[in-house]
Amino acid sequence: MAALSDSYSPGLADLRQFGGAELEGLLEEETRTWEDSLDWDFRPSAALVRRFLDMQALSGYALLNGGRVVGYSYFVCEERKGLIGDLYVLRDFASPENESRLLAAVLDGLIRTPFVHRVEAQLMMLRNLGNMTVPQWRFLKIYARHFLELQGSRLDTLAPGKGARSVMIDAWSERRQDEAAALIAASYHGHVDSEINDQYRSPAGARRFLMNIVQYPGCGSFFQPASFVAIDPRTGRLLGICLTSLVAADIGHITQVCVSKAARGTGIGYELLRRSLLAFARHKCLRVSLTVTGANKSAIQLYERMGFTKRREFSAYVWEGF
Repeated sequence: MAALSDSYSPGLADLRQFGGAELEGLLEEETRTWEDSLDWDFRPSAALVRRFLDMQALSGYALLNGGRVVGYSYFVCEERKGLIGDLYVLRDFASPENESRLLAAVLDGLIRTPFVHRVEAQLMMLRNLGNMTVPQWRFLKIYARHFLELQGSRLDTLAPGKGARSVMIDAWSERRQDEAAALIAASYHGHVDSEINDQYRSPAGARRFLMNIVQYPGCGSFFQPASFVAIDPRTGRLLGICLTSLVAADIGHITQVCVSKAARGTGIGYELLRRSLLAFARHKCLRVSLTVTGANKSAIQLYERMGFTKRREFSAYVWEGF
């Protein structure tokens, strides 16, 4: 990992100097914040952070106050891209200056990493976005994202749509992973979400995306009983997918909805979502959530027609061209 520039040295340290025990209070507060803000059980992610900290294998920076860790952020590098996995500062220390300082340290480290030319940050628990100076703003694009949710009492109230008559809906199977990756790459070509997450731009990147949401807890624990595919009954071709997770024992989350460009407007997306919501209802979920880019007006209209309402707005960040 690249060295931190001198201007950021006071109060900051390499995250690999610390073990999980030294961030215990920080991770406990972050877990409560995720639960209060999004009904999201952050404990699996926190356990993964502790494990990598104890292995001294988590690249990032710690924000210090009198030797105590009061904030942290970590990142990973994937080919020519850096991903900010998390950034959190204790509530009592979460000033605009401290959040900006920690974010600047991470970006400084990534920019100095050989071959990295792009940095993405999908969801950071920043408290002072409106008041802070966002580092490296000349290279930054910000995309509004909406966190929507549907109450459990409405999960099984939606009537079958026209898509139910035109396609075969089947359970998700990993044997369809390559087909799904090709579908994602083709479907998101030229779409705003491919500007936010460049994994959508190629089948190889989409395969990594699918592997991440199925195998890792960042989007919750993958929930196969509510994950479905839409298939053309005449050709057997994959037309759409809806993948899901549990972000708490009784809270569902839609991690991916994708319909081929040729099949849009046929009601397939609605029917896939409806089937997933029915499965969550059978699981006795209290709520189901999803995230959507603010510029994706047609998707937002569909979700609102189905009864989803906005709970929170946040930002996705992309730095590129530095």
